[in-house]
Amino acid sequence: MPTRVHEFAWPDRVVIGTIGHPGERTFYLQVRAGAQIVSIAMEKQQSALLAEKIDEILDQLITIDGNPFSVPTGTPVELVDNDPLEPPQEQFRTGAMTLDWDPTTAQIVVEAYPLADDDDEATDAPGYDDSEMMLVRMPVGTARAFAKRTREIVGAGRPICPRCGLPMDADGHDCALPEV
Repeated sequence: MPTRVHEFAWPDRVVIGTIGHPGERTFYLQVRAGAQIVSIAMEKQQSALLAEKIDEILDQLITIDGNPFSVPTGTPVELVDNDPLEPPQEQFRTGAMTLDWDPTTAQIVVEAYPLADDDDEATDAPGYDDSEMMLVRMPVGTARAFAKRTREIVGAGRPICPRCGLPMDADGHDCALPEV
């Protein structure tokens, strides 16, 4: 069976956003090009790692003599996107992702595959299903803005307990460390 590909070569918008309250949030990678919108669910850790790795790639590209790809060191003001998600209709929950650089178009390339069902025989590797995928290509400025927003979204969760380092809920916290 051929892979169903949700491809975005020059998206109008690509963001990580959340639905729900801290501690109960669902993270989404949402991409829009014209009227086409695709939202895939992700784990918080996947979102954070994606932003970190995008920044690493962009920071390495800056070190190339003459910065031939015009990689910005910071987020271009005109690309800042603080708008909420459009109401997401989850296409799939992300199992595996790849991240790459395409020097021919000066774009970061993200591929995301669904989490595999345990009963799914189409699975080639543990943890992901290759019957569907999202393919997103982001210009360097958009990628820098994406990474910045993602770090902010990830960091906006529950506060961390200064004693035990675990997240604290709004309705209280049973600290894992005894009183001193």
